[in-house]
Amino acid sequence: MKKSLIAIMFALFTIVLAACGAQDDKKDESNGSKEEQKTITVKHDYGETKVPANPKKVVVFDFGTLDTMNKLGIDVTGVPQDNVPSYLKEYKDSKYKNVGGLKEPDFEAINEIQPDLIIISGRQADSYDKFSEIAPTIYMGVDTKDYMKSFESNVKTIGQIFDKEKQANKELSAVKDSVQQLKDKVDPDKKGLIILASGGKISAYGTQSRFGIIHDEFGVTPSDKNIDSKSPHGQTASFEYVLKQNPDYLFVVDRDKVVTSEDGKDSGAKKTVENDLVKKTNAYKDGHIVYLDPNYWYLSGGGLESVAEMVNEVSSAITK
Repeated sequence: MKKSLIAIMFALFTIVLAACGAQDDKKDESNGSKEEQKTITVKHDYGETKVPANPKKVVVFDFGTLDTMNKLGIDVTGVPQDNVPSYLKEYKDSKYKNVGGLKEPDFEAINEIQPDLIIISGRQADSYDKFSEIAPTIYMGVDTKDYMKSFESNVKTIGQIFDKEKQANKELSAVKDSVQQLKDKVDPDKKGLIILASGGKISAYGTQSRFGIIHDEFGVTPSDKNIDSKSPHGQTASFEYVLKQNPDYLFVVDRDKVVTSEDGKDSGAKKTVENDLVKKTNAYKDGHIVYLDPNYWYLSGGGLESVAEMVNEVSSAITK
């Protein structure tokens, strides 16, 4: 009798274990399914990358993307702290990991973070494969040949990855409305020229260039339609060239202010630009030499805040 009772109890115990195992299998299958659903495939210039939804540890090298993530309230883990734009200075805090420079990433520091996602742009593009060996990596530089479409696509991608689509679309709508309002105000008969001032020298930028949004999207007529826009460094120019173009608006991006000057202090660009030759242009005579904030234009273009501020700067300039 005792043996029979033991046999019955053993049989019942075996059944319970089998049932628990089946439930665990189902649970594992369910979890596996959920994990698959949480993977997002992102298409970018360097291919397709599977990215985990809502990644926890994110390293960001593109300041336009950092700008957008900040605007949407998305946390990051590591940034290149040496050249952070002044309006994003909170990311210089020690709670964020310093991952090197824009052109000299600290791969050892990145490895230590063990990130779930790395976001890069043009300055780091040559190291894409090395980044990819560490973690899923996506390229989010802005395509200057179609600036607004590229900007919109990047913001929507961030919204999708971090489950912020509704907020991203709302912010995008506001920026797009402001761009249209600016275009409606621009006088097509007034011509503009964009130059980058650096180390006492200047280079000119035209349509579809890194600063070409002024012409392509904001509607300012270029004074020179034949500027070579292939190089990110612009077309070498002289002040005689500026006088010959005689723009109604001269837009100046002061690179030295964010690269070589101390804490964004006066770099001397104004003294360099506003020389005797430039003083003969319509832009100088009418008070239309516009010094654009290089934090937005040179360091972090393509972010929700930077593009909004770029619109504001040009809008303020043409209504003077």
